[in-house]
Amino acid sequence: MYDIEKTRELLILNGHYLPNDDVKILNLSTRELSMNLSLYSCKISAGFPSPADDHLERSLDLNHHLVKHPSATFFVRVDGDSMINAGIHDNDILIVDRSLKPSDGKVVIAVVDGQMTVKRLYKRSGKLVLMPENKNFRPIEITESMTIEIWGVVVTAIHSLY
Repeated sequence: MYDIEKTRELLILNGHYLPNDDVKILNLSTRELSMNLSLYSCKISAGFPSPADDHLERSLDLNHHLVKHPSATFFVRVDGDSMINAGIHDNDILIVDRSLKPSDGKVVIAVVDGQMTVKRLYKRSGKLVLMPENKNFRPIEITESMTIEIWGVVVTAIHSLY
């Protein structure tokens, strides 16, 4: 297991997390981090092949496309497979937005009793439940004796096919 305090200290040291909940993440609008890639106007068929369309539509900056609130966004790597049925796999990179409200049904990054986890958040009968999306894992029902902190809502999972 990872030491959550060590992780928190590293995030604070690198300017990615401020304890007062005003998070300052990488400034994704700087030219150094901007990467414009080609975006073609045709869509790729996931069924039967379709005729290719060679027209370049525009360039695409993945930071602009994937990060809606740069000052409230951070990235985290997944360790484990409790969320595989949600399309989140071991070693994926998650894009987490702290400006979004962690509401019922959202996938969140939570710290429960000092342990960081990614789960789907549900409120059932007045209780919070963190649900895995893998039948081999049990839900985490939050009780009054537990401490919980929601670090943000997961908006994107990036994983390699190799």
